[in-house]
Parts: sequence; structure tokens; C-alpha cells
Amino acid sequence: MRRKMRMKNVMGCVTIFAFLCVVAPWHAEAVENKTLTDLMTAYNGESNAHAKYLAYAKKADEEGYGKVASLFRAAADAEGIHLKNHAEVIEGMGGTPKADIKLPEIKSTKENLEDALKGETYERITMYPEFIAQAKQDNNNAAVRTFTYAKFAEAEHARLYKEALDNLESWKGAKADFYVCPTCGYTVDGKPSFEFCPVCATPSKDYKRIS
Repeated sequence: MRRKMRMKNVMGCVTIFAFLCVVAPWHAEAVENKTLTDLMTAYNGESNAHAKYLAYAKKADEEGYGKVASLFRAAADAEGIHLKNHAEVIEGMGGTPKADIKLPEIKSTKENLEDALKGETYERITMYPEFIAQAKQDNNNAAVRTFTYAKFAEAEHARLYKEALDNLESWKGAKADFYVCPTCGYTVDGKPSFEFCPVCATPSKDYKRIS
């Protein structure tokens, strides 16, 4: 009787061990892939934003909003930096960056600014904070860094879009100079007044001028 019980206990332990060998690796892979999925989502979003803002800039130029066009070009450049940063982390995890570019209907400059503000606000308040939390949970510091860079840059884009909407008529006329950090995409109106980027500490002298 005791021998049968011992055998039953042994078989139970073997079954549990086998279950853990199968499920535990799968669970770890699933957790890791969640961050990879988030990176792919962000890469696709930044790729679409890059293309969309260039189209919005062209429309703003056509309507005579030179400074708005400059802002859209600067934001597009920043989104290009974000997608490249995301791509590097994706590739480091063994993935392949993919984007499905779908341009929206290009409307008036005012409507395009409203659309851009809505998108940047969502990324700043909802998307990137959620992605950062997941990446921290997964101990993926590279993902945390690229998501954080994008989050702060998008926050500044949202502020600039709101400023443009509130002062749309005064943004008509000639182009203006915006400066973009080559590392994190942080964007400022006019030459930077700081020595180092407030997000990634890149020297402001290395910022790229976009007009």
C-alpha cells in the first residue's frame, strides 16, 4: 500500500515537473513578446505619423501656413527618429520592424492640426505610459528608454500643435525654424535655450534645424 502511494506521489511530481517545463518557458516567451508587440505597434504608429505629417506640411504650405508647415516637417523628422529607435530594439530582440502606411484624408490645415493633436495626446497620455509600464515589468531597459524618449517628444508636439491651433492666423506667412534632438526627437520652436536636451542630455548644439 505504502509502495503504491510512493509511486503515486512520484508520478505526480513528474507530471508537475513536466507541466512546468512546458508552460513556464511559454509564459516567459509570452511576456517577452508583449513588449515586442508593443514595439511593433509603436513602430507602425511612428511610421504612419512620419508620412502623415509630411503630407500635412505640404497642405499647410499650399494654404500659406508657413510656420505650421515647418512644425509638421520637424515633427515628421522626430517621428523618424522614434521609429529608428524602436526598430533597433525590435531587431535586438530578434524581430523584424514592419509598417503598414495608410495616409488619412488630407483636410484643411486646421483639421490636420486637430488630428495631429489628438494623436499625440493619445500617445503621451495612454499608449506610451502603458508600453513603458509593460517594458519595466519585463525588465527591458532598451524598450523603456525608446518609449520614454518618444513619450516626452510627443508631449512637446502636442503642446506645439495646441499653440498653433490657438494662434493659427499668426502662423501664416514665412517658414520658421524648429530644432529636433537627433537622439530622442525632442522638438523646440526656435534655437534651444538650454545646453543639453532635457530628455536625453544630448548637447543642444547637435540639434537639427528644420524649417
